Amino acid sequence: MKVLHSASMRGLFPFIVIAVAVSGACTRSRSRSATSPIRLVDEFKPEAISGGGAAHRDIPRTEWRFDAPGRDKWEAGPGVTGLAIRDGRLSGRTSTAFPLLHVQRTSGLDNQDIVHAIEIRARVSAVSPGGQLSITASGAEKIDLDELAKAGDGFWMKTPITAGTDVQTITLTPALHLVGSQIKHLVLKPTVQPGATFDIESVRLVFRKEFLATIPSGVAWQGLKEIYRESIAARAPETATFTVKVPDRAWLDLAVGTIEDDPVTFKISASSGGKNNDVLLERTVTTPHRWERTPIDLARYAGQTVTLACSLASPAGGTLGFWGAPVVRVHAGEPPRASAGGVAAAPGRRPRGVILIQADTLRRDHLGLYGYDRETAPTLRRLAAEGTMFKNYTTQATWTKVSTPTLLTSLYPSSHGVADFFDHLPASANTLAESFRAAGYATLSFSSVLFTGQFTNLHKGFEELHEDGSVANPESSKTAREFTDRLDSWLDAHRDGPFFVFLHVFDPHDPYEPNTPYNTMWADPAKKEEHERQAKEVKKFIKEPLMRQFGMPARDELQKAGFDADAYVKYDEGWYDGSIRAMDVEIARLVERLRSLGLDEDTLFVFLSDHGEEFHDHGRMFHGQTVYGELTQTPLIVRWPAGVPKGRVVDDVVQTIDVFPTLLELNGIAPPAGIQGQSLVPLLTGQGQWKQRPAISEKQKTASAGAPPPLDTESFAIVDGGWKLIHNTARHDGDAEFELYDFLKDPLNQHDLASQHPDIVARLAKELDGWHQMATAAKLKPDSETTKTLTPAQLQRLRSLGYVR
Repeated sequence: MKVLHSASMRGLFPFIVIAVAVSGACTRSRSRSATSPIRLVDEFKPEAISGGGAAHRDIPRTEWRFDAPGRDKWEAGPGVTGLAIRDGRLSGRTSTAFPLLHVQRTSGLDNQDIVHAIEIRARVSAVSPGGQLSITASGAEKIDLDELAKAGDGFWMKTPITAGTDVQTITLTPALHLVGSQIKHLVLKPTVQPGATFDIESVRLVFRKEFLATIPSGVAWQGLKEIYRESIAARAPETATFTVKVPDRAWLDLAVGTIEDDPVTFKISASSGGKNNDVLLERTVTTPHRWERTPIDLARYAGQTVTLACSLASPAGGTLGFWGAPVVRVHAGEPPRASAGGVAAAPGRRPRGVILIQADTLRRDHLGLYGYDRETAPTLRRLAAEGTMFKNYTTQATWTKVSTPTLLTSLYPSSHGVADFFDHLPASANTLAESFRAAGYATLSFSSVLFTGQFTNLHKGFEELHEDGSVANPESSKTAREFTDRLDSWLDAHRDGPFFVFLHVFDPHDPYEPNTPYNTMWADPAKKEEHERQAKEVKKFIKEPLMRQFGMPARDELQKAGFDADAYVKYDEGWYDGSIRAMDVEIARLVERLRSLGLDEDTLFVFLSDHGEEFHDHGRMFHGQTVYGELTQTPLIVRWPAGVPKGRVVDDVVQTIDVFPTLLELNGIAPPAGIQGQSLVPLLTGQGQWKQRPAISEKQKTASAGAPPPLDTESFAIVDGGWKLIHNTARHDGDAEFELYDFLKDPLNQHDLASQHPDIVARLAKELDGWHQMATAAKLKPDSETTKTLTPAQLQRLRSLGYVR
């Protein structure tokens, strides 16, 4: 079954759930230097818009009403009886706790716009405490409602519903980005209580175009084909006016686009001192859902105070246009010097730019530079020799959803609060991108899975974000090549710096099979057909629904199917290694491009992974299920030829939380308050003092079916003094509460020594308990609390950028 927005889900589950989420935070301000960028989204005020008054557009609604015959027929699924239209309402009774209603869309399937909200007008006669209404969508040609019901509660996000005689308006905001053309089916679960009656007056999809027509023009986080930008959304014939003092060597960084079929003309005029009215841009966009870059040279206005008039024109009044990430930047000369509040590794200077690469699902022991017998990553080996390799880099979580917020906030998972599938980072969190943005850096993110983008609120601080749904083949996990191509042109435009790029590549992640020629590098093509046959057959024996969906059999499940488990895993590892090699080639291309742009020596380049992957090291496949070494020990390489000595190998145990403060110190930026990591600069340069601290990894309980199983287990690991202790705080019968391993001699945690060293177990358990108390005491407050002190204007701005939902 093809999944709706399958790029985001990577085949994770067959349905997408739509629900409400709320968050909030305050913005921060800073003083501006002569070369600081001028972001027009930050300068925008409502009074900047003029020339409106366009006639109200009658935008067709996508709605199912039951007071008149409709084209689409709603049908009863499992758990619903007596479904009929009575008095203009769709009425029925529930017979189980999982009642389903279904409709197949027959129109609007050419709509490329995204759903802003779903509104349901309904009432339910009886609702138990904690009653919920849920709705989901599918892009499959056909769906099996019986299978959906048997799968259990896959409707992971819901909204409360109360019983009553009055019809309620229930509004759900999509947790995922749903494109109209991909919504072929809707499935509604009106309640979770059997024996209840329900009456539905209407179900309505509110698309973005319809929503934007109801609010004033202004700042918004807008996407076209899943590429998002901080934007100013306006409508023809409006003009947005900005007055700026133009620095030397200035240019306007800008992209424009629309979601309309009507042509939209974007025009920018400049005037100074009441004189001139130079037309700097006149671009008519006729292809919707596509950004068009339109950089503008402002050098001739250096030193002048200029009024920029940004106007829209269209044959149809009210037509929408997006001014994407409009920023006045400077073509710089020498690399900028370190600013007060930070210490650069090379005195008086900082890198021209920063590229942070996170390779998904990459365990360190599958790299030659970490001792692997296959040369899967010659480029990484060379980069490590030109910089610093950390031998004992430990991640704080073992799946991307939880590990990436740790990287981008320098907070332990127990502190940042992202633990389950639908969790999102509180808007009060300080992200790495926000620190770079506040320091004047151009900020760009490439997200290869929904976990690393706005779904988790990790777009905070980025001016531009390429979501996984923007790639040419959303079903593939191989993103390094396409994202490297896109980064090529962006670097050319932003080569003067400073810039910060977060490049998340997915290549090692399953599906493991790489593109040619890497698919046969370590996997025999003659055995492919048999391997694929076994992969299909063994699914019948996989107990966990998510693992069955991914095709990740445990060792005992392969044995029950009658297959050689070692041979099966060996073949997948051959593909896995080939995918690493394919990714490594793309990193080589990126370094080659940096060299051609003159950026190679002065770009801070950091390569790491969010977690590893298990290949039956402890009887399973996949990741996220434990805190064993194959999942927590990953690579970390730091390279900056102009500022960091080369050839250094660090044995000290370091953590994901340490990367954030390291990047800021090397760039001369003061870290925000409350971060939990410490800078690695003393280990990189040999200067300053490094304090060895225990490393922590977490596997928390989860409730969502999209989280890695088992959902009901919980484990915390601590590495200290050459030992690793695992405390299984929630475990299945027969599993040990404590496990102890020799961290250096037994990195994959195969030999439990807990019974031999009860004194070490007791000491580390006490340390771990103290850490846990600290981390939970520092947990970020939910957005429902932090938004209480905001003004309506502050709250609206954060909502418009998607930081508050």
